[in-house]
Amino acid sequence: MAWIKQTTISGAEADALTTDGMVDQSEGRVTVWAWFRDLLETLVLAVIIFLVVNTFTGRYEVQSISMEPTLREGQYLIVSKIAYWFHGPERGDIIVLDPPNERSEIPYIKRVIGLPGEKVEVRDGRVWVNGIALNEPYISGPPTYNENRILGDNEYLVLGDNRNNSSDSHIWGVLPRENIIGKSIFRYWPPEKWGLIPHYTFPELEVAP
Repeated sequence: MAWIKQTTISGAEADALTTDGMVDQSEGRVTVWAWFRDLLETLVLAVIIFLVVNTFTGRYEVQSISMEPTLREGQYLIVSKIAYWFHGPERGDIIVLDPPNERSEIPYIKRVIGLPGEKVEVRDGRVWVNGIALNEPYISGPPTYNENRILGDNEYLVLGDNRNNSSDSHIWGVLPRENIIGKSIFRYWPPEKWGLIPHYTFPELEVAP
């Protein structure tokens, strides 16, 4: 015959076991809530960062050869949408713009050459600003066309670095300030071209009388 040993649990021990169980359940709920709260905070922070980044910057693909050799088709850029909040575009800036007269739904990428109030000419294979020829080592070759414009308020003349293969101001005219989306500041693709977009200055204009 098998003998069964009975164990008697006192009331105090039963209360202790019940209390321990309640504590374990309470700690479990706290752990789950803490995990959920951390997840929620992470998601909210991610959404805020996403909104901020997309409000102040944009990402654009180079979709033509018009900016060669500086930028090549298939490269990707980060563009600052706030670069011109406190000052206007500067000569030499590479900008992303909406083409005037709804010529294309795809934004263009060009270089700022002429600023408001300036006289800009293209002749003899060079660009002249207020009678001074610009030194432009970044272009693919000298332009074979002629252009002569006097820019009004909030008007810019923009050209592609691939001068003879670019839809720009020499084809469709001046660019209104309101059509400028932002300034190209960083190239993030392909990896071997990763880095800041260089800004070119024109010292020949700085010493002009």
